[in-house]
Amino acid sequence: MEILRVFNNNVVLAKDDDGGEVILTGRGIGFQGKPGKSIDPASVVRKFVPSDGRDPDHLAQMLTDIPPETLRSVLESMKEAGLDESALGSTTLVVALADHVDNAVARARNGVHIAYPLMGEVRNLYPKEYAQSQALLKSLNKRLDGVLPDEETTALSLHLVNAGFSSGDLTYTYTMTGVIQQMLAIIEQSYGVTLDQASVNVGRFITHLRYLFVRIHQNQQLESEPDPIVAAIRDSYPEAMQCASRIASVLELRLDADITEDEVAYLALHVARVAGKAK
Repeated sequence: MEILRVFNNNVVLAKDDDGGEVILTGRGIGFQGKPGKSIDPASVVRKFVPSDGRDPDHLAQMLTDIPPETLRSVLESMKEAGLDESALGSTTLVVALADHVDNAVARARNGVHIAYPLMGEVRNLYPKEYAQSQALLKSLNKRLDGVLPDEETTALSLHLVNAGFSSGDLTYTYTMTGVIQQMLAIIEQSYGVTLDQASVNVGRFITHLRYLFVRIHQNQQLESEPDPIVAAIRDSYPEAMQCASRIASVLELRLDADITEDEVAYLALHVARVAGKAK
């Protein structure tokens, strides 16, 4: 590997052995470095491979602002908390978590308290990520002298949820969380039921919604299902189709995206199931 650009003593942009651009971190890895200089593999602590069209210079610049000790604490805590290899290998997630933790530590040490919105919603809607974040926060605090408050579990959870959207910006995830709550309320109003957000059935429904959000975000909605299938769903579940159409209208307003007829039909199937179980 050879240096393409030095950002500081601990972060460089380099050309990998296969010719791709990678970001390398390590104490002193950029000291007296210059473009074209070879890098000793032993000096590399972590290699980040930009993905999802991310600008490597932007990611490298973010890493220059994160102390190596914080980055190491985050990576070690992710492993200890049981996050899988896909999470550990996600450059976007690791950098986002490290950047968040670095700022959270600074706020905590300066006595600045942040009340995160949607705390109850996050705990109910994303139980898997919330449990992972509780373990992650516990592991981080072992390394950071217990400086992070329990409220950080909410923010860490949202970062884990956000990892599925190939985005470093939590705005979409916050929007998604609020919209899911609104969608559940529409079902409750339409059917006159109360949904147990901790139930397996609501959990399945939310999983479907999360995949739907991913398809909307990536412009890959379902739109090639045979007409007889969509017609059969419409005829078999008229009440659910009406409810799903209301939900689709909310999605279009909140996400500024047209929802396809196929997506509405499959949404109706899930609405019928979750409402039927609630009854």
